[in-house]
Amino acid sequence: MIVVHSQRLIGQSLLVLFAITATSLSAEAQNAPGAVASAPQPKSEIPLYPGAAPGSEKWDWQERNVVTATGMPITHDVVRPVLLHYPADASKPVGTAMIVAPGGGFRALMMSYEGADVARRLNEMGVDAFVLKYRLMYTGPGAPQPANSAKLGERPRRYSLTGAYQGQTGQDLVTIAGDDGRQAVKIVRERAGDYHIGNHRIGMMGYSAGGVVTTDALFGPAETRPDFAALIYGVGEIKDVPNPAPPLFLAVAADDPIAVDRSVEVFSTYLKGKGPAELHIFQIGAHGFLTKGGGADHYLDRLEEWLKANKLLAKAAE
Repeated sequence: MIVVHSQRLIGQSLLVLFAITATSLSAEAQNAPGAVASAPQPKSEIPLYPGAAPGSEKWDWQERNVVTATGMPITHDVVRPVLLHYPADASKPVGTAMIVAPGGGFRALMMSYEGADVARRLNEMGVDAFVLKYRLMYTGPGAPQPANSAKLGERPRRYSLTGAYQGQTGQDLVTIAGDDGRQAVKIVRERAGDYHIGNHRIGMMGYSAGGVVTTDALFGPAETRPDFAALIYGVGEIKDVPNPAPPLFLAVAADDPIAVDRSVEVFSTYLKGKGPAELHIFQIGAHGFLTKGGGADHYLDRLEEWLKANKLLAKAAE
């Protein structure tokens, strides 16, 4: 199903997701809904790896957490990737899980409106949420200007973001974040019984750069592939559609030059591969759905309807 909330699709040249600058990240923080005092707190923190994450053994800096003047929590410099578990409301668990990957250009994680706030809404649906803190490019004191590169050609396209600070020098940070996304699916699936979740009801949704991480898991190996996925204004490398294909939900704004073309492309690819997919293109919203007053404000309502249509909000059999 495709739902177009616009008089026409606006064709824009492709802008690479990780080219989000510090200025645009600041704009996201200023314009996004602020964190509120009643924001949910995770029940537990689940490390993705038993020791140092493979590939970051030489990263010797500390994670930084800041709160903007509007109350927005933002995380930088993640070294130790974890899942933050937000259990479903005790009165109505349905046995479905969603891993949530916030965005932030691989340089930050927007931990409220693309993390804890989403977890709260999923919990109201009866869904267990696991917010993913994946590894990021170092941006702290002494960090050089990042060297962005996009190797664009015929499908598939490969995104890369090359580190240039100490232990990250020469490392592709997009690949490392993708490793964390696949590991997150593996961990939740292995422990599904502990959380009373069906081991074939484990989904993943990603925002902006988190959408790149989610795409990597969606088109990756079966053992670390989510059972359903949602890409919210962010799409990564598009490969051949898996068989069977997990149900896919996409939401983007027509006035988002970063993600609209790629969202249409992955939807079309999914249809050609006979995969079940639903695409919502809202007339206004911009990247991050920061422009308010249109249908993009209610994208989580559309997601809930899609989850119901795919029988993911019906209580799983014990």
